[in-house]
Amino acid sequence: MKLLKHIRSRSKLSSSEASTYSHDGQARGHTNGRGTGIASRLPPPVLERIFSLVCPHACDESYDDLEASMIEDGCMLCDMRDLAACSAACRGWSGTARSLLYHSVRIDAVHYCEREIELAEKRKRRSFFERNADPRDVPQERLQNFSRTVRANPALALSVHFLKMPFMTRETGKADLARTVSVLPNLRYVDLPDSFAGDSPSSHALRQELQARCPDMRKMRYAAGGEQSFVMLAGGRHWQALEVLELERLSLEAATFLRVLGSLPILHELRLTSLAWLDDSVFDPIPTVPPFPPLQRLTLNEVPLTAAGMARYLSRVEVRENLSSLTLTATGILSNTLHEVTTRAPYLARLSITEAVSRSFPLDPTPPLASSSLTTLHYEITNASSSSSANVAQSHYDYLTSSLHAAALPALRSLYVRDADFPETLILAPPSKPFASKPSFSKRGFNQALEVYSKGLDELEWSFTSVSPPDVARGKRGSFTPPRPISAYNLTAGGGLGSPGDLRKSVVVGNGFGGFLAVPSPGAGPGSPGKRGSRADIWR
Repeated sequence: MKLLKHIRSRSKLSSSEASTYSHDGQARGHTNGRGTGIASRLPPPVLERIFSLVCPHACDESYDDLEASMIEDGCMLCDMRDLAACSAACRGWSGTARSLLYHSVRIDAVHYCEREIELAEKRKRRSFFERNADPRDVPQERLQNFSRTVRANPALALSVHFLKMPFMTRETGKADLARTVSVLPNLRYVDLPDSFAGDSPSSHALRQELQARCPDMRKMRYAAGGEQSFVMLAGGRHWQALEVLELERLSLEAATFLRVLGSLPILHELRLTSLAWLDDSVFDPIPTVPPFPPLQRLTLNEVPLTAAGMARYLSRVEVRENLSSLTLTATGILSNTLHEVTTRAPYLARLSITEAVSRSFPLDPTPPLASSSLTTLHYEITNASSSSSANVAQSHYDYLTSSLHAAALPALRSLYVRDADFPETLILAPPSKPFASKPSFSKRGFNQALEVYSKGLDELEWSFTSVSPPDVARGKRGSFTPPRPISAYNLTAGGGLGSPGDLRKSVVVGNGFGGFLAVPSPGAGPGSPGKRGSRADIWR
Protein backbone atom coordinates (compact mmCIF):
# COMPACT_ATOMS: atom_id res chain seq x y z
CA MET A 1 0.00 0.00 0.00
CA LYS A 2 2.79 2.40 0.86
CA LEU A 3 4.45 1.62 -2.46
CA LEU A 4 1.27 2.42 -4.44
CA LYS A 5 0.78 5.61 -2.44
CA HIS A 6 4.35 6.65 -3.16
CA ILE A 7 3.93 6.07 -6.90
CA ARG A 8 0.61 7.97 -6.91
CA SER A 9 2.17 10.95 -5.14
CA ARG A 10 5.10 11.04 -7.61
CA SER A 11 2.74 10.98 -10.60
CA LYS A 12 0.76 13.91 -9.19
CA LEU A 13 3.98 15.81 -8.59
CA SER A 14 5.23 15.25 -12.13
CA SER A 15 1.91 16.30 -13.66
CA SER A 16 1.86 19.50 -11.62
CA GLU A 17 5.46 20.30 -12.67
CA ALA A 18 4.58 19.69 -16.32
CA SER A 19 1.58 22.03 -16.10
CA THR A 20 3.67 24.66 -14.39
CA TYR A 21 6.42 24.37 -17.05
CA SER A 22 3.85 24.62 -19.85
CA HIS A 23 2.27 27.66 -18.26
CA ASP A 24 5.62 29.33 -17.69
CA GLY A 25 6.72 28.57 -21.22
CA GLN A 26 3.66 30.28 -22.71
CA ALA A 27 4.02 33.17 -20.30
CA ARG A 28 7.62 33.71 -21.35
CA GLY A 29 6.72 33.88 -25.04
CA HIS A 30 7.66 30.38 -26.21
CA THR A 31 5.97 29.48 -29.47
CA ASN A 32 3.84 26.40 -29.92
CA GLY A 33 3.72 24.07 -32.89
CA ARG A 34 1.77 26.59 -34.99
CA GLY A 35 4.60 29.12 -34.82
CA THR A 36 2.99 32.21 -33.28
CA GLY A 37 6.37 34.02 -33.19
CA ILE A 38 7.34 36.81 -35.54
CA ALA A 39 9.77 34.54 -37.38
CA SER A 40 6.91 32.35 -38.58
CA ARG A 41 5.28 35.33 -40.30
CA LEU A 42 8.27 36.16 -42.50
CA PRO A 43 7.64 35.97 -46.26
CA PRO A 44 8.94 32.86 -48.06
CA PRO A 45 11.75 34.70 -49.95
CA VAL A 46 13.20 35.96 -46.65
CA LEU A 47 12.94 32.52 -45.09
CA GLU A 48 14.60 30.95 -48.11
CA ARG A 49 17.48 33.39 -47.83
CA ILE A 50 17.91 32.65 -44.12
CA PHE A 51 17.76 28.89 -44.66
CA SER A 52 20.31 29.14 -47.47
CA LEU A 53 22.77 30.47 -44.91
CA VAL A 54 21.98 27.59 -42.58
CA CYS A 55 22.66 25.01 -45.32
CA PRO A 56 24.72 26.61 -48.13
CA HIS A 57 25.06 23.47 -50.26
CA ALA A 58 21.27 23.29 -50.64
CA CYS A 59 21.60 26.17 -53.13
CA ASP A 60 24.34 24.46 -55.14
CA GLU A 61 23.18 24.44 -58.76
CA SER A 62 26.50 23.63 -60.40
CA TYR A 63 26.92 20.73 -62.79
CA ASP A 64 30.03 19.44 -61.01
CA ASP A 65 30.26 16.14 -59.20
CA LEU A 66 30.27 15.82 -55.42
CA GLU A 67 34.05 15.84 -55.12
CA ALA A 68 34.42 19.04 -57.16
CA SER A 69 31.58 20.95 -55.44
CA MET A 70 32.58 20.48 -51.82
CA ILE A 71 32.46 23.36 -49.39
CA GLU A 72 35.93 23.92 -47.99
CA ASP A 73 34.91 25.20 -44.55
CA GLY A 74 31.91 23.38 -43.14
CA CYS A 75 30.19 20.06 -42.60
CA MET A 76 27.51 19.40 -45.21
CA LEU A 77 25.78 16.67 -43.21
CA CYS A 78 25.50 18.84 -40.11
CA ASP A 79 24.15 21.73 -42.18
CA MET A 80 21.54 19.44 -43.70
CA ARG A 81 20.56 18.21 -40.22
CA ASP A 82 20.12 21.82 -39.03
CA LEU A 83 17.93 22.64 -42.02
CA ALA A 84 15.82 19.53 -41.35
CA ALA A 85 15.37 20.73 -37.76
CA CYS A 86 14.20 24.11 -39.09
CA SER A 87 11.57 22.37 -41.24
CA ALA A 88 10.19 20.68 -38.12
CA ALA A 89 10.27 23.79 -35.94
CA CYS A 90 6.89 25.20 -37.01
CA ARG A 91 4.36 24.90 -39.79
CA GLY A 92 5.23 28.31 -41.23
CA TRP A 93 8.75 27.16 -41.97
CA SER A 94 7.97 23.65 -43.12
CA GLY A 95 7.16 24.29 -46.79
CA THR A 96 10.07 26.62 -47.51
CA ALA A 97 12.63 24.56 -45.58
CA ARG A 98 11.59 21.26 -47.18
CA SER A 99 11.66 22.61 -50.71
CA LEU A 100 15.17 23.94 -50.10
CA LEU A 101 16.26 20.77 -48.31
CA TYR A 102 15.36 18.58 -51.31
CA HIS A 103 16.38 21.02 -54.03
CA SER A 104 20.06 20.01 -54.19
CA VAL A 105 20.72 16.74 -52.36
CA ARG A 106 24.20 15.61 -51.33
CA ILE A 107 24.90 12.12 -50.01
CA ASP A 108 28.24 12.53 -48.28
CA ALA A 109 30.24 9.62 -46.94
CA VAL A 110 31.34 11.15 -43.64
CA HIS A 111 30.85 14.13 -41.36
CA TYR A 112 33.58 16.73 -41.81
CA CYS A 113 33.59 17.54 -38.10
CA GLU A 114 34.13 15.91 -34.71
CA ARG A 115 30.77 14.19 -34.91
CA GLU A 116 32.17 11.59 -37.30
CA ILE A 117 34.42 10.26 -34.51
CA GLU A 118 31.42 9.69 -32.24
CA LEU A 119 29.38 8.04 -35.01
CA ALA A 120 32.28 5.79 -35.99
CA GLU A 121 32.53 4.56 -32.41
CA LYS A 122 28.80 3.88 -32.25
CA ARG A 123 28.93 1.87 -35.48
CA LYS A 124 31.57 -0.38 -33.96
CA ARG A 125 29.37 -1.23 -30.95
CA ARG A 126 27.43 -4.19 -32.24
CA SER A 127 26.09 -7.33 -30.70
CA PHE A 128 28.29 -10.21 -29.64
CA PHE A 129 27.49 -12.19 -32.78
CA GLU A 130 28.22 -9.29 -35.19
CA ARG A 131 31.47 -8.17 -33.63
CA ASN A 132 33.52 -9.23 -36.69
CA ALA A 133 30.91 -8.40 -39.32
CA ASP A 134 31.68 -6.43 -42.48
CA PRO A 135 31.74 -2.65 -42.05
CA ARG A 136 28.61 -0.77 -43.00
CA ASP A 137 28.43 1.14 -46.27
CA VAL A 138 27.05 4.36 -44.81
CA PRO A 139 26.60 6.39 -48.06
CA GLN A 140 24.84 3.40 -49.67
CA GLU A 141 22.42 3.24 -46.75
CA ARG A 142 21.79 6.98 -47.04
CA LEU A 143 21.00 6.58 -50.73
CA GLN A 144 18.53 3.79 -49.93
CA ASN A 145 16.87 5.88 -47.23
CA PHE A 146 16.59 8.82 -49.62
CA SER A 147 15.12 6.54 -52.28
CA ARG A 148 12.42 5.28 -49.88
CA THR A 149 11.59 8.85 -48.85
CA VAL A 150 11.05 10.24 -52.35
CA ARG A 151 9.18 7.14 -53.50
CA ALA A 152 6.79 7.43 -50.55
CA ASN A 153 6.31 11.21 -50.92
CA PRO A 154 5.79 12.38 -54.53
CA ALA A 155 5.63 16.03 -53.43
CA LEU A 156 9.20 15.87 -52.17
CA ALA A 157 10.30 14.04 -55.31
CA LEU A 158 9.14 16.99 -57.42
CA SER A 159 11.49 19.31 -55.49
CA VAL A 160 14.67 17.37 -56.31
CA HIS A 161 16.70 19.03 -59.08
CA PHE A 162 20.28 18.00 -58.22
CA LEU A 163 21.54 14.71 -56.77
CA LYS A 164 25.21 14.18 -55.90
CA MET A 165 26.93 11.22 -54.26
CA PRO A 166 30.45 9.79 -53.77
CA PHE A 167 32.27 7.98 -56.54
CA MET A 168 32.06 4.48 -55.03
CA THR A 169 28.36 4.89 -54.22
CA ARG A 170 27.40 5.67 -57.80
CA GLU A 171 29.68 2.93 -59.13
CA THR A 172 28.40 0.14 -56.87
CA GLY A 173 24.80 1.26 -56.32
CA LYS A 174 23.52 1.47 -59.89
CA ALA A 175 20.31 -0.43 -59.08
CA ASP A 176 19.48 1.84 -56.14
CA LEU A 177 20.30 4.88 -58.24
CA ALA A 178 17.99 3.68 -61.04
CA ARG A 179 15.13 3.18 -58.57
CA THR A 180 15.74 6.65 -57.17
CA VAL A 181 15.79 8.60 -60.45
CA SER A 182 12.67 6.82 -61.66
CA VAL A 183 10.56 9.03 -59.34
CA LEU A 184 12.42 12.34 -59.93
CA PRO A 185 10.79 13.93 -63.00
CA ASN A 186 12.36 17.37 -62.45
CA LEU A 187 15.92 16.11 -62.06
CA ARG A 188 18.49 18.26 -63.86
CA TYR A 189 21.80 16.77 -62.76
CA VAL A 190 22.88 13.52 -61.13
CA ASP A 191 26.32 12.01 -60.53
CA LEU A 192 26.54 9.03 -62.89
CA PRO A 193 29.01 6.12 -62.97
CA ASP A 194 31.83 6.22 -65.51
CA SER A 195 30.45 3.21 -67.36
CA PHE A 196 27.29 5.17 -68.16
CA ALA A 197 29.14 7.35 -70.68
CA GLY A 198 30.32 4.33 -72.68
CA ASP A 199 26.97 2.51 -72.93
CA SER A 200 28.08 -0.29 -70.65
CA PRO A 201 25.49 -3.10 -70.22
CA SER A 202 25.75 -2.67 -66.45
CA SER A 203 24.24 0.83 -66.79
CA HIS A 204 21.50 -0.11 -69.25
CA ALA A 205 18.68 -0.01 -66.66
CA LEU A 206 19.88 3.32 -65.33
CA ARG A 207 19.97 4.81 -68.84
CA GLN A 208 16.45 3.60 -69.60
CA GLU A 209 15.09 5.17 -66.41
CA LEU A 210 16.83 8.49 -67.07
CA GLN A 211 15.62 8.71 -70.65
CA ALA A 212 12.03 7.81 -69.73
CA ARG A 213 11.60 9.60 -66.38
CA CYS A 214 14.02 12.56 -66.42
CA PRO A 215 13.50 14.63 -69.59
CA ASP A 216 15.00 17.83 -68.11
CA MET A 217 18.63 16.71 -67.78
CA ARG A 218 21.10 19.56 -68.26
CA LYS A 219 24.50 17.84 -68.42
CA MET A 220 25.60 14.61 -70.10
CA ARG A 221 28.90 12.94 -70.88
CA TYR A 222 29.66 10.51 -73.72
CA ALA A 223 32.87 8.47 -73.98
CA ALA A 224 34.25 5.80 -76.30
CA GLY A 225 31.53 3.24 -76.97
CA GLY A 226 28.65 5.67 -76.48
CA GLU A 227 28.41 6.83 -80.10
CA GLN A 228 24.97 5.30 -80.61
CA SER A 229 23.47 7.03 -77.58
CA PHE A 230 25.03 10.32 -78.66
CA VAL A 231 23.56 10.08 -82.16
CA MET A 232 20.11 9.41 -80.65
CA LEU A 233 20.09 12.99 -79.32
CA ALA A 234 19.52 14.25 -82.87
CA GLY A 235 16.12 12.54 -82.91
CA GLY A 236 14.75 15.01 -80.36
CA ARG A 237 13.14 12.37 -78.17
CA HIS A 238 14.92 13.11 -74.90
CA TRP A 239 17.25 15.59 -73.17
CA GLN A 240 16.67 18.55 -75.47
CA ALA A 241 17.44 20.91 -72.58
CA LEU A 242 21.11 19.94 -72.31
CA GLU A 243 23.32 22.90 -71.41
CA VAL A 244 26.68 21.17 -70.84
CA LEU A 245 27.99 18.39 -73.07
CA GLU A 246 31.23 16.40 -72.67
CA LEU A 247 32.60 14.23 -75.48
CA GLU A 248 35.64 12.02 -75.01
CA ARG A 249 37.33 9.66 -77.51
CA LEU A 250 34.26 9.35 -79.74
CA SER A 251 34.52 8.14 -83.35
CA LEU A 252 32.07 10.16 -85.44
CA GLU A 253 31.64 11.83 -88.78
CA ALA A 254 31.86 15.61 -88.74
CA ALA A 255 28.40 15.96 -90.31
CA THR A 256 26.82 13.69 -87.65
CA PHE A 257 28.64 15.60 -84.94
CA LEU A 258 27.25 18.93 -86.18
CA ARG A 259 23.71 17.56 -86.55
CA VAL A 260 23.61 16.47 -82.94
CA LEU A 261 24.97 19.80 -81.70
CA GLY A 262 22.46 21.66 -83.86
CA SER A 263 19.58 19.73 -82.27
CA LEU A 264 20.35 21.09 -78.78
CA PRO A 265 18.83 24.58 -78.69
CA ILE A 266 20.19 25.82 -75.33
CA LEU A 267 23.66 24.22 -75.36
CA HIS A 268 26.18 26.79 -74.05
CA GLU A 269 29.17 24.73 -72.85
CA LEU A 270 31.07 22.07 -74.80
CA ARG A 271 34.06 20.02 -73.63
CA LEU A 272 35.94 18.00 -76.27
CA THR A 273 38.71 15.55 -75.34
CA SER A 274 40.87 13.32 -77.55
CA LEU A 275 39.00 13.80 -80.83
CA ALA A 276 41.71 13.32 -83.45
CA TRP A 277 39.26 13.57 -86.36
CA LEU A 278 38.09 17.07 -85.39
CA ASP A 279 40.06 19.61 -87.44
CA ASP A 280 39.50 23.08 -88.87
CA SER A 281 37.13 21.73 -91.55
CA VAL A 282 34.40 21.45 -88.92
CA PHE A 283 34.00 25.23 -89.12
CA ASP A 284 33.48 25.21 -92.89
CA PRO A 285 29.87 25.50 -94.11
CA ILE A 286 28.31 22.20 -95.19
CA PRO A 287 25.01 22.11 -97.13
CA THR A 288 22.01 20.74 -95.18
CA VAL A 289 24.14 20.58 -92.01
CA PRO A 290 23.83 23.15 -89.20
CA PRO A 291 27.02 25.11 -88.45
CA PHE A 292 29.09 24.78 -85.30
CA PRO A 293 26.84 26.33 -82.62
CA PRO A 294 27.77 29.50 -80.71
CA LEU A 295 28.92 28.72 -77.18
CA GLN A 296 29.69 30.57 -73.98
CA ARG A 297 32.39 28.16 -72.77
CA LEU A 298 34.52 25.93 -74.98
CA THR A 299 37.12 23.43 -73.72
CA LEU A 300 39.51 21.70 -76.13
CA ASN A 301 41.83 18.96 -74.89
CA GLU A 302 44.03 17.09 -77.37
CA VAL A 303 42.03 18.35 -80.35
CA PRO A 304 44.01 19.35 -83.49
CA LEU A 305 42.26 22.67 -84.06
CA THR A 306 44.47 25.60 -85.07
CA ALA A 307 44.23 29.35 -84.63
CA ALA A 308 43.16 29.74 -88.28
CA GLY A 309 40.15 27.50 -87.70
CA MET A 310 39.19 29.36 -84.51
CA ALA A 311 39.50 32.62 -86.42
CA ARG A 312 36.94 31.36 -88.95
CA TYR A 313 34.68 30.28 -86.10
CA LEU A 314 34.96 33.71 -84.45
CA SER A 315 34.20 35.49 -87.71
CA ARG A 316 30.48 34.92 -87.03
CA VAL A 317 28.82 37.67 -85.04
CA GLU A 318 26.76 35.36 -82.80
CA VAL A 319 29.92 33.47 -81.84
CA ARG A 320 31.95 36.58 -80.98
CA GLU A 321 29.18 37.94 -78.78
CA ASN A 322 28.74 34.71 -76.78
CA LEU A 323 32.19 33.21 -76.21
CA SER A 324 33.39 34.20 -72.72
CA SER A 325 35.62 31.27 -71.68
CA LEU A 326 38.14 29.27 -73.73
CA THR A 327 40.34 26.44 -72.44
CA LEU A 328 43.09 25.00 -74.64
CA THR A 329 45.19 21.98 -73.65
CA ALA A 330 47.62 20.35 -76.09
CA THR A 331 45.88 21.71 -79.17
CA GLY A 332 47.10 23.16 -82.45
CA ILE A 333 46.65 26.69 -81.06
CA LEU A 334 50.13 27.64 -79.87
CA SER A 335 51.28 30.55 -77.75
CA ASN A 336 52.70 32.39 -80.80
CA THR A 337 49.32 32.18 -82.60
CA LEU A 338 47.13 32.83 -79.57
CA HIS A 339 46.84 36.53 -80.41
CA GLU A 340 44.79 35.61 -83.50
CA VAL A 341 42.10 34.27 -81.17
CA THR A 342 42.10 36.96 -78.47
CA THR A 343 41.87 39.85 -80.92
CA ARG A 344 38.73 38.32 -82.49
CA ALA A 345 36.90 37.58 -79.20
CA PRO A 346 35.77 40.94 -77.76
CA TYR A 347 33.87 39.38 -74.82
CA LEU A 348 36.39 36.72 -73.81
CA ALA A 349 36.85 36.97 -70.03
CA ARG A 350 38.71 33.75 -69.18
CA LEU A 351 41.44 32.08 -71.22
CA SER A 352 43.53 29.03 -70.35
CA ILE A 353 46.34 27.56 -72.43
CA THR A 354 48.36 24.54 -71.29
CA GLU A 355 51.18 23.49 -73.56
CA ALA A 356 54.45 21.54 -73.35
CA VAL A 357 56.83 23.21 -75.80
CA SER A 358 59.92 21.73 -77.38
CA ARG A 359 60.97 24.85 -79.34
CA SER A 360 61.66 28.40 -78.36
CA PHE A 361 59.32 31.24 -79.27
CA PRO A 362 59.68 32.09 -82.99
CA LEU A 363 61.93 35.01 -83.82
CA ASP A 364 59.53 36.35 -86.44
CA PRO A 365 57.75 39.63 -85.56
CA THR A 366 54.64 38.71 -83.59
CA PRO A 367 51.88 41.06 -82.38
CA PRO A 368 51.34 41.16 -78.61
CA LEU A 369 48.79 39.03 -76.83
CA ALA A 370 46.05 41.65 -76.74
CA SER A 371 42.54 41.63 -75.29
CA SER A 372 40.46 44.41 -73.75
CA SER A 373 38.06 42.04 -71.96
CA LEU A 374 40.30 39.28 -70.59
CA THR A 375 40.28 39.20 -66.75
CA THR A 376 41.72 35.74 -65.96
CA LEU A 377 44.57 34.09 -67.86
CA HIS A 378 46.06 30.64 -67.29
CA TYR A 379 49.36 30.68 -69.19
CA GLU A 380 50.83 27.32 -68.24
CA ILE A 381 53.76 26.70 -70.57
CA THR A 382 56.26 24.00 -69.62
CA ASN A 383 59.22 22.30 -71.27
CA ALA A 384 58.48 19.11 -73.15
CA SER A 385 60.42 16.00 -72.25
CA SER A 386 61.83 15.87 -75.78
CA SER A 387 63.17 19.44 -75.75
CA SER A 388 66.92 19.74 -76.27
CA SER A 389 67.24 22.90 -74.17
CA ALA A 390 66.29 23.11 -70.51
CA ASN A 391 65.00 26.69 -70.79
CA VAL A 392 62.77 26.56 -73.86
CA ALA A 393 59.66 27.82 -72.08
CA GLN A 394 61.41 30.99 -70.87
CA SER A 395 61.11 32.63 -74.30
CA HIS A 396 57.34 32.07 -74.23
CA TYR A 397 57.13 33.80 -70.84
CA ASP A 398 59.23 36.66 -72.21
CA TYR A 399 56.55 37.14 -74.85
CA LEU A 400 53.87 37.32 -72.13
CA THR A 401 55.98 39.78 -70.13
CA SER A 402 56.40 42.02 -73.18
CA SER A 403 52.64 41.94 -73.79
CA LEU A 404 51.95 42.99 -70.20
CA HIS A 405 54.48 45.83 -70.36
CA ALA A 406 52.89 46.98 -73.60
CA ALA A 407 49.53 47.33 -71.78
CA ALA A 408 47.94 44.88 -74.22
CA LEU A 409 45.85 43.26 -71.46
CA PRO A 410 44.40 46.22 -69.54
CA ALA A 411 41.53 44.30 -67.91
CA LEU A 412 43.65 41.37 -66.66
CA ARG A 413 43.39 40.85 -62.89
CA SER A 414 44.46 37.21 -62.28
CA LEU A 415 47.38 35.45 -63.94
CA TYR A 416 48.44 31.80 -63.48
CA VAL A 417 51.87 30.73 -64.72
CA ARG A 418 54.09 27.66 -64.32
CA ASP A 419 57.22 29.71 -63.76
CA ALA A 420 58.18 30.25 -60.13
CA ASP A 421 60.36 33.27 -61.00
CA PHE A 422 57.81 35.03 -63.20
CA PRO A 423 56.64 37.60 -60.57
CA GLU A 424 60.21 38.80 -60.11
CA THR A 425 60.94 39.03 -63.83
CA LEU A 426 57.67 40.88 -64.40
CA ILE A 427 58.78 43.87 -62.33
CA LEU A 428 61.90 44.29 -64.44
CA ALA A 429 62.11 45.79 -67.91
CA PRO A 430 60.99 43.28 -70.56
CA PRO A 431 63.72 41.81 -72.73
CA SER A 432 64.16 43.12 -76.25
CA LYS A 433 63.00 40.37 -78.58
CA PRO A 434 62.61 40.25 -82.36
CA PHE A 435 58.91 39.44 -81.96
CA ALA A 436 58.26 43.09 -81.01
CA SER A 437 56.87 44.15 -84.38
CA LYS A 438 55.23 47.44 -83.44
CA PRO A 439 56.74 50.43 -81.60
CA SER A 440 54.00 50.25 -78.98
CA PHE A 441 54.96 46.65 -78.28
CA SER A 442 58.43 47.73 -77.17
CA LYS A 443 57.06 50.23 -74.67
CA ARG A 444 58.51 49.80 -71.22
CA GLY A 445 56.43 50.06 -68.08
CA PHE A 446 53.81 48.21 -66.12
CA ASN A 447 50.77 50.17 -65.04
CA GLN A 448 48.09 47.78 -63.76
CA ALA A 449 47.37 45.87 -60.56
CA LEU A 450 47.75 42.15 -61.04
CA GLU A 451 47.42 39.00 -58.93
CA VAL A 452 50.05 36.50 -60.03
CA TYR A 453 49.77 32.82 -59.08
CA SER A 454 52.98 30.97 -59.85
CA LYS A 455 53.98 27.34 -59.45
CA GLY A 456 57.14 25.48 -60.36
CA LEU A 457 57.33 22.05 -61.92
CA ASP A 458 58.04 20.37 -58.58
CA GLU A 459 55.47 22.34 -56.57
CA LEU A 460 51.91 21.37 -55.70
CA GLU A 461 50.43 24.65 -54.43
CA TRP A 462 50.10 28.01 -56.13
CA SER A 463 52.18 30.87 -54.73
CA PHE A 464 50.36 34.20 -54.62
CA THR A 465 52.05 37.51 -55.45
CA SER A 466 50.28 40.85 -55.66
CA VAL A 467 51.89 43.25 -58.12
CA SER A 468 50.78 46.87 -58.05
CA PRO A 469 51.96 49.87 -60.08
CA PRO A 470 53.37 53.03 -58.46
CA ASP A 471 50.95 55.72 -57.37
CA VAL A 472 52.48 58.80 -58.94
CA ALA A 473 49.79 61.16 -57.65
CA ARG A 474 50.42 60.20 -54.01
CA GLY A 475 54.13 59.72 -54.42
CA LYS A 476 54.09 56.05 -53.43
CA ARG A 477 56.36 53.42 -54.85
CA GLY A 478 54.90 50.37 -56.47
CA SER A 479 55.56 46.95 -55.08
CA PHE A 480 57.39 46.05 -58.27
CA THR A 481 59.79 49.01 -58.42
CA PRO A 482 63.41 47.83 -58.75
CA PRO A 483 65.94 47.75 -57.31
CA ARG A 484 65.35 46.54 -53.76
CA PRO A 485 67.25 48.63 -51.21
CA ILE A 486 70.21 46.95 -49.55
CA SER A 487 71.60 48.01 -46.19
CA ALA A 488 75.09 47.11 -44.94
CA TYR A 489 75.80 46.79 -41.27
CA ASN A 490 79.42 46.86 -40.05
CA LEU A 491 78.94 43.81 -37.83
CA THR A 492 81.35 41.13 -36.92
CA ALA A 493 80.52 37.50 -36.39
CA GLY A 494 80.22 38.16 -32.68
CA GLY A 495 77.60 40.83 -33.11
CA GLY A 496 79.67 43.92 -32.24
CA LEU A 497 81.16 46.67 -34.35
CA GLY A 498 84.29 45.54 -36.15
CA SER A 499 86.46 46.34 -39.11
CA PRO A 500 84.93 47.55 -42.38
CA GLY A 501 85.95 44.30 -44.01
CA ASP A 502 83.44 42.26 -42.02
CA LEU A 503 80.18 43.43 -43.54
CA ARG A 504 76.83 41.74 -43.47
CA LYS A 505 74.21 42.69 -46.06
CA SER A 506 70.48 42.51 -45.38
CA VAL A 507 67.73 42.89 -47.96
CA VAL A 508 64.79 45.12 -47.07
CA VAL A 509 61.67 43.14 -47.95
CA GLY A 510 58.62 44.94 -49.34
CA ASN A 511 55.19 44.46 -47.82
CA GLY A 512 53.23 44.65 -51.10
CA PHE A 513 51.70 48.06 -50.32
CA GLY A 514 54.57 50.35 -51.33
CA GLY A 515 56.38 50.09 -47.99
CA PHE A 516 58.67 47.63 -46.27
CA LEU A 517 58.42 45.14 -43.42
CA ALA A 518 59.41 46.45 -40.00
CA VAL A 519 62.61 45.26 -38.38
CA PRO A 520 61.97 43.54 -35.02
CA SER A 521 63.38 45.07 -31.84
CA PRO A 522 66.65 43.65 -30.49
CA GLY A 523 65.01 41.91 -27.54
CA ALA A 524 62.13 40.38 -29.45
CA GLY A 525 63.83 37.48 -31.17
CA PRO A 526 62.58 33.88 -31.12
CA GLY A 527 64.97 32.96 -28.32
CA SER A 528 64.30 35.93 -26.04
CA PRO A 529 63.03 35.04 -22.57
CA GLY A 530 59.75 36.13 -21.14
CA LYS A 531 56.10 35.58 -21.78
CA ARG A 532 54.21 36.63 -24.85
CA GLY A 533 53.06 40.21 -24.48
CA SER A 534 50.16 39.97 -26.91
CA ARG A 535 48.75 37.76 -29.63
CA ALA A 536 50.24 40.07 -32.23
CA ASP A 537 53.77 39.32 -31.01
CA ILE A 538 54.66 36.65 -33.54
CA TRP A 539 58.27 36.42 -32.47
CA ARG A 540 57.57 34.69 -29.15
